[in-house]
Amino acid sequence: MEPLNIVLVEPEIPQNTGNIARTCACLGARLHVVEPMGFRLTDRNIKRAGCDYWDKVEIVRWRCADAFFEAHAEDELHLFTGHATRSYSDVSYGRGAYLVFGRESRGLDEAYLERFSSSCVRIPMREDLRSLNLSNAVAIGAYEAFRQMGFPDLS
Repeated sequence: MEPLNIVLVEPEIPQNTGNIARTCACLGARLHVVEPMGFRLTDRNIKRAGCDYWDKVEIVRWRCADAFFEAHAEDELHLFTGHATRSYSDVSYGRGAYLVFGRESRGLDEAYLERFSSSCVRIPMREDLRSLNLSNAVAIGAYEAFRQMGFPDLS
């Protein structure tokens, strides 16, 4: 089975990336990290947050967002953003789908949101709050995708 793909575009906080790597390990999802990052991937904080799971995660590194989006423009993309109107739970996730999340401080660049506007989804929340923690948002999206697929290969 093609794994679910979690994509972090220019992540800034090492602990979030570590927590997301742990989620990917538990699900068997592939983690794509798009540079530049706000830290080094070998940072002590990431290892601590990811515990002993780093060797259980397939990590794909991309030199920039343009490279990632050009390579996967025709794939099943789901861009998570607070600027979308469609809920993440109202779409169908296929095997091998790409769940794309932006940087913690400002999300995904407007150009990508416009280019892939039909692929944008949001996690509902109160209007007066900006966003969820990135690692929580990834977990919500990833587990919904796996729920729709019947939790393949999970016990």
